[in-house]
Amino acid sequence: MSTTTEVESLKAKYAEAGQEHLFTFYDKLSPEEQTSFFNQLSKLDIERVNRIFKKATSSEIAPGTDKQNLEPLPDDVFDSTLDANKSKIKEWEDLGLKLISQNKVAVLLMAGGQGTRLGSSAPKGCYDICLPSHKSLFQLQAERILRLQNIAQDGKTTEVIIPWYIMTSGPTRAATEAFFKQHNYFGLKEENVIFFEQGTLPALTNDGKIFLETKSKLAIAPDGNGGIYAALRDEKILDSLKARNISYVHAYCVDNCLVRVADPVFIGYCVSKNADCGAKVVRKTSPEEPVGVIALRNGKFNVVEYSEIDPSVAAQKKPNGQLSFGAGNIANHFYTVDFLNRVESFENELEYHIAKKKIKHCDKTSGELVSPSKPNGMKLELFVFDVFPFTERMAVLEVDRKEEFSPLKNAPGTGADDPDTSRRDIINQQVRFVENAGGKIVPGDGESFDNLNFEISPLVSYAGEKLEALKGKTIKTPAVIETLADLDKF
Repeated sequence: MSTTTEVESLKAKYAEAGQEHLFTFYDKLSPEEQTSFFNQLSKLDIERVNRIFKKATSSEIAPGTDKQNLEPLPDDVFDSTLDANKSKIKEWEDLGLKLISQNKVAVLLMAGGQGTRLGSSAPKGCYDICLPSHKSLFQLQAERILRLQNIAQDGKTTEVIIPWYIMTSGPTRAATEAFFKQHNYFGLKEENVIFFEQGTLPALTNDGKIFLETKSKLAIAPDGNGGIYAALRDEKILDSLKARNISYVHAYCVDNCLVRVADPVFIGYCVSKNADCGAKVVRKTSPEEPVGVIALRNGKFNVVEYSEIDPSVAAQKKPNGQLSFGAGNIANHFYTVDFLNRVESFENELEYHIAKKKIKHCDKTSGELVSPSKPNGMKLELFVFDVFPFTERMAVLEVDRKEEFSPLKNAPGTGADDPDTSRRDIINQQVRFVENAGGKIVPGDGESFDNLNFEISPLVSYAGEKLEALKGKTIKTPAVIETLADLDKF
């Protein structure tokens, strides 16, 4: 129980910050509620909240205002797997595998989202896109890590480990940890799967006052996927990386069912460029495609939202006919651990983004719950790419969209970025794996190429390798290749 002196001191601190209204109901709370609320207020860095609000609102630009001097990516920081020769890609891959085999690479998964838009209350990574195996997104990604560890293990006596750091949010942490435990960490060792939680920020009125959710609780929200950098520090993940002697990190979002986790090609490419930060991109399909692009803004690397680019600029082309601003952002990044440690030095310069929201809150006069019908305040978010302007050595690698990017965002039946497109994109890729190995897929009775029951486990093949046994063979669906032994059945 806090003392009267401690309470008065905290009240004075909040009054100085202009947030004294938060104590409106304090004296009428039960002792238990007072203790809980005191602890919440004590942990909050109120000066930081005010500082973030001031910077976010002062940097707001009126719609239509020209707020950037845009330039395409310089040639020396950009390469494409679509155009590079196979020997160069093999060179990058070999370097990446060497670093993985030396236990220098870790994976950082942004998995704080719930599957609300998918009609699920579970964390998005638990979602089943209805592959024949019914594997969740988490399981597909875990098995890619297992397969890659095996590939890199080849000929080595020491165990190859790719640690998997999973950032959850408050609402998803318990369910995520329980899901992994229930499934025995999908074959990974428990000590190499590390969970941590992204931070939060209070919801604010339009003039910067913190909302009360109840008389004894602040209204808070996750601070955006860019909160990952502070969370790495606050949750001691940077210490863990140091203890494991990790040098490089691959970070990605959970909802991309085609993600190549700890991709050795990407790792090797970025290291060969001596990059401290890197990004995978996909080629924009058209100037109008609503996707942010990585470009230079005022001479610094940035993600520029499609709505911020004038149509005439978006349509500009390079001499080779490709879009000048065509590097579509997919939130798939590389970092050196040194860079992740350096983020703290420029953290106060990062610009938070304002999201206008309808925020349920406790009326500070009546104490009644208010459910607004229109936006009445804001949540402040940092995006994971907001560190790009502070990068000293950037590298951008364009990859084949159909091989590496299929996000799961919308409810079943939407027709775009939904479970049906995710399932289709994985199965189509695995059909290409078979065809590239010299085999053939034939739809079974009642099936078509648009609706195949076919699957190759990531435990068998990470990116189409080790399928030579299928050369000259015909596979009739339904068929699931779950182990290497299954290759001999056809």
